[in-house]
Amino acid sequence: MVSLLKKPFFSSLQTLTLQRLTRTLSYVSGERRSSEEVSSETNSSFIHPTAIIHPKAVIDQDVTIGPFCTVGSMVRIGKACKLYPGSHIFGDTEIGERCTLMTGAIVGEDIPGRTTIGCNNIIGHHAVVGVKCQDMKYKPGSDCFLDVGDNNEIREYTSIHRSSKPSDRTVIGDNNLIMGCCHIAHDCKLGNNIILANNTLLAGHVVVGDYAHSAGGAVVHQFCHLGSHSFIGGGSVVSQDVPKYMMVTGDRANLRGLNLEGLRRRGFSSEEVTGMRRAYQKMFMPVDGKLGGIEDRLAEVEKTRELAMLDVVRSMVESIRDSFEQDRRGICKFKHWSGSYSSS
Repeated sequence: MVSLLKKPFFSSLQTLTLQRLTRTLSYVSGERRSSEEVSSETNSSFIHPTAIIHPKAVIDQDVTIGPFCTVGSMVRIGKACKLYPGSHIFGDTEIGERCTLMTGAIVGEDIPGRTTIGCNNIIGHHAVVGVKCQDMKYKPGSDCFLDVGDNNEIREYTSIHRSSKPSDRTVIGDNNLIMGCCHIAHDCKLGNNIILANNTLLAGHVVVGDYAHSAGGAVVHQFCHLGSHSFIGGGSVVSQDVPKYMMVTGDRANLRGLNLEGLRRRGFSSEEVTGMRRAYQKMFMPVDGKLGGIEDRLAEVEKTRELAMLDVVRSMVESIRDSFEQDRRGICKFKHWSGSYSSS
């Protein structure tokens, strides 16, 4: 009885597979007969027969597209990209060379605007990149944008949203590690060589400088700036700016000194670190109680000749001053380890 059923079953399965393969190949190449025709004939890409590829999609050479993937009509995929099973690319989206989309990753959305991904990026399992923002002020039908640079690793379940208005864009720089379950909201601007640990959440319009580092579970209020080489402690809730080179922790996050370990790893000299420590003490731990507010303390640092000569000190002072400009949120307060707050 088994032998009687086995042969027709596998025969019909083979027929179904061949039919599906024929339909898919026709869908992929049958309607694309223009300047792409010659290149497609020499294209060494592999497309699994169960993938759904729009005939207008532009796919470069050596691209691998696995089972059950979807590639939309306005998608452009660069050389040597890999789409693992069940990954999808929608909307006006450009993927640079040698990018990898892991299983379940979604890049782009069929809404006005554009998503641009650079080269050598990894989009992790079930990450969602380049979709509509969650800002109630977003007007349906408005263009919105996301630009991602090169050599970024965006891990599993991370979400990165496009901008909330045509005049702005969400930007991710180069060489960043964005760990699992992070969220980067609309209009954020991230620099280069940043590490966001698991479950770091950035609200809209947050700016993150180069080499900034967050520990797990950090939450950052909208419009805050995290300075270059700064460190955000695990579980911190950041509601004001973090100046360059500094470390914060707590709810609400308070300044806890310089990010000394990060500065050491990045190769800052002992002279630079010593100068920054002296400047930090003058600004946030003054011996002279008559020194007034933060502007007076910044001026005192600038009057100290050996400190004012150091580029890193001038950069730190400028970072703090900028945080008090109009429409900025000021800086996180300083808190002594004993628990008492400074007057700054």
